[in-house]
Amino acid sequence: MGFQDVLKKSFLEGFASADLSTTSILISLTVTAAIGIYIFAVYRIAARRNFYSKSFNISLVALAVITAAVILTIQSSVVISLGMVGALSIVRFRTAVKDPQDLVFLFWSISTGIICGAGLFEVAAIMAALVTIVILLLELLPVRKESMLLIVNAQDCDVEEKLKEAVSKYAGSYQVKSRNLTVNGMDLVMELRVKDGGSLVKEVGALEKVRSVSLLSHDGEVTY
Repeated sequence: MGFQDVLKKSFLEGFASADLSTTSILISLTVTAAIGIYIFAVYRIAARRNFYSKSFNISLVALAVITAAVILTIQSSVVISLGMVGALSIVRFRTAVKDPQDLVFLFWSISTGIICGAGLFEVAAIMAALVTIVILLLELLPVRKESMLLIVNAQDCDVEEKLKEAVSKYAGSYQVKSRNLTVNGMDLVMELRVKDGGSLVKEVGALEKVRSVSLLSHDGEVTY
């Protein structure tokens, strides 16, 4: 027997295949699915209505179970594990994540699959409880009123001073984000936080030389 054969035999014996019974596999996948369904329920409660996607939520459960199956497979054979690492390394995902909170649930689902696949069910259960408490408690914290964009189209730039006076009545602070002057008039964009947006729009719309006025909400990624 050559040196390479001895080295190969020693390497394979050092990573002996795990003895996985059908019962242990079913238990691992069942517990993973149960926690995945729990993640499904938490995401349905915590996710913002504007960003909620049922298909994404269902994929969280499937992702946890698939990850657990991959971990169980890796435990069964070192050869399969090396091949699977190589196969997964070429996978690329380009789906845009709408809400940063979705990344938390994605990582939670994957971590649950890894932990349950390794047989550490207590760790997965404790993690699920703590993550739920943190998410729900932080959701209850009050947040500042979101910024809004006031877009005004006027005949000329002389209306800007009167516009600022009207805005100062309803907004404690504001910032002019854009001025666009053309031969046909002026477009002005202001960022502000306002409580009574309807009254502001009415007063600004009643100003002389103002053609149109719009008040839009945004999440900080608006381009104009």
